[in-house]
Amino acid sequence: MLTALVRSALDLVFPLTCLGCRREGSVICPACLAGLKRLERPYCDICARPRTPGICARCSQETPAINSIRAPFLFDGTLRDAISQLKYRGMRAAAKPLAELLAEYMRSHMPDADVLTPVPLHPRRLRQRGYNQSALLAQELSSLLELPVEQELLVRVRNSQPQVDTLSREERRANVAGVFAAGAVPSRTRVLLIDDVATTGSTLLECAAALKAAGAFRVHGLVLAREG
Repeated sequence: MLTALVRSALDLVFPLTCLGCRREGSVICPACLAGLKRLERPYCDICARPRTPGICARCSQETPAINSIRAPFLFDGTLRDAISQLKYRGMRAAAKPLAELLAEYMRSHMPDADVLTPVPLHPRRLRQRGYNQSALLAQELSSLLELPVEQELLVRVRNSQPQVDTLSREERRANVAGVFAAGAVPSRTRVLLIDDVATTGSTLLECAAALKAAGAFRVHGLVLAREG
């Protein structure tokens, strides 16, 4: 906990340094931002799996609860480093500039939403890390787009193994099965799920299933990066 507090204090005292070129001033400078790998078509219309035109085989067979997953970038290079710094190394100052990238993308690529909901951490992991990086992104995005955040709408009821520790698509799906639960969602509510990365999309799909079961009208997912 002390280390996390020290890192947060250092974020405020020292200027941010670009994780791509080490130039002072921002987490990702304009030059490095222009070089980020964007998620371009073709990708699955539902889960955004790269290099997949139309709807991928998995989404065709299973009809997932989520209406769509979208991401402005691929999980690679400087953006991958920025997400890692935010998620694991206490660089909370990265949340605002990264949320600005999400806001820019959302304005032109995402359907309207009524509420933002971050993918939750289990309370035990939240205590260990000290914060939820997805909640930080959602809070910053809320300020930029004037949309409410409902952090209590969705909860993680089981402390599953981190997805990064699993290997296959099947393992990731099994790892998050039944992990999330949602309270009653007002009728016709359109929920936008916020997370940092989608690897297979299994976590977002499970979140959407819980929200739909609780009454959500539509559920879309928005992440910074999609892994292919």
